Parts: sequence; structure tokens; C-alpha cells
Amino acid sequence: MGNILVGTCSWTDPALVGSGWYPPSAKGAEGRLRYYAGRFGLVEVDSTYYGLPSTRNSRLWVERTPDGFVFDVKAFSLLTGHSTRVGSLPAELRPAGAPAGARVRPGALGPAVVEEVWRRFTDALEPLRAAGRLGAVLVQFPPSLRPGPGAEAFVERCLARAGALGRCTAVEFRDPRWYAPEHCADTAGLAERHGAALVAVDTAQGLPASVPPVAAATAPELSVVRFHGRSPHWGTGSKEDSYRHRYTVEELAEWVPRIRALAGRSDRVHVLFNNCCGDAAVRAAETMSDLLG
Repeated sequence: MGNILVGTCSWTDPALVGSGWYPPSAKGAEGRLRYYAGRFGLVEVDSTYYGLPSTRNSRLWVERTPDGFVFDVKAFSLLTGHSTRVGSLPAELRPAGAPAGARVRPGALGPAVVEEVWRRFTDALEPLRAAGRLGAVLVQFPPSLRPGPGAEAFVERCLARAGALGRCTAVEFRDPRWYAPEHCADTAGLAERHGAALVAVDTAQGLPASVPPVAAATAPELSVVRFHGRSPHWGTGSKEDSYRHRYTVEELAEWVPRIRALAGRSDRVHVLFNNCCGDAAVRAAETMSDLLG
């Protein structure tokens, strides 16, 4: 497949671990990662969205995977404007008196705290970057972030901060208005100015939260495609309901020309499956790998 890498958005999802895809010999965190990396060349780390990464884990990921294997890393939720559980923040950075189960947004913490969280996030990824194993930092914005001057300024700041890692940044919007005809060119231009890959997504269409399958190459180094499944509950149901889907060969084949076109305009293409629930994502990734040859 040349410059195209295919993988999934987690190798540790409990539903995957319990699906039987991993053989009994792939025991523990190390065994599962080694097994996964023997079958795919790419994975997205989504655990870093829910909690800050650690330098120790970054070193272990490098040690447990072969040369050439790469990790895309999802930015911590607080950094991209999502509501974040207080307990996921370092103790010394939590709002005074706030219970661990409470949720907080960046504006409630102040710029100094947010900057410190950015610093800890990027420092923890240094072993991956230094080993040449950091593929991209995924900056995914919440559905509440709608196109407008204030939102665009926030996106600019996030892309600039993520770009300080010296690796390509991938940017994904969850509000479909960013991809509407009246905004799409500006959205692509926003990503292009920062050398960021505007993520192409596959979701169910015809729903209020449906994001159109726009596949634009906005960064010469990288293009990214993320498959979220085609659940009719996209954007409204629980995580399991929103992402539960088993792709058919025909559904995946629709994307083959688009992915190959992106590969002709970018040095690398990362194709990632986020349709959780059992082994649906790894099976779709295997099928896509076959389709791409």
C-alpha cells in the first residue's frame, strides 16, 4: 500500500480484549500491543483523551513495537475545549474543593493551568517523537464548537500549540457546519495554514450530527481518515450505541478511490477505525488493508 497505513483507534478497548481477537498467548498490556503491532503498522492512542499520557508509557510503547510502527495520539480533552472530569487532572492543577467526579472546561481553570497541561501533554510524548514513532497529534473539537471568529481563534491556538511537538497535527470537527458548503473552503484553509491534516470522517449520513465525507488533502506530509461507523444513533446515543457498526466490504470499498487520491497528494495517509464494540474495528481494518492491496 506504499504510503498508506491502516489501524484502529485503540488496542486496549475492553470490548476488543474480550472479543477473542487476541489469542491466549497475547497476555497483558505488553503481549497485546506486540500482537497488534505484528498485524498493523499504525494505532491511535485514545486513552490520552481521557487522561494525560505519561513518559513511562511512551517509552514502553516504543520498546514493545517494531521499527516503523507509529502512534497517532489524541489530545487530552481539556486542551480541545471538552468538558473534562476533575479527577483526570493532576491533583495540583484541580480547582480547589471540586469533587473528582465533577466536570470542568478550560475557561474555568485559567490560561496558566491550561498551558501547564499542554506542557505536560507534550513532554510525555517526547520518547515517541524522539524515536520517530509519533505519527500525528489528533486535535478533535467538540460538537459545541461552531464556526465563527471566536472558535477559529481557539482552533488556531490549539493547532499552534500542538504543532510545537514538531509532528503533523490532525484536526477533526464534530459540528457538521464546519464542512458545510459555505464554510468548507475556510475550514480547509484554516487547517492548511497550520500544516494540519483535516480529518476525513465516515459516519451515518442524514442525521443532525452527520459530518459529510469531505476528503481534502490540506497538509503535504499527512492525510487522515477516521471511520466512526454508521450507527443511526450517531451523535445522540451512548458511546456504544453511537459507534456500534460492522462495515461491509461494499461500504469500505466506497472509500478506496478517496484514500488513493489522498495518497497521491500527501506523503502519508493514516486510515483509522473507531467503530468500537467487539472486534468490529480490527476486522474492518483487515478488510480495508486487503482492499487497498
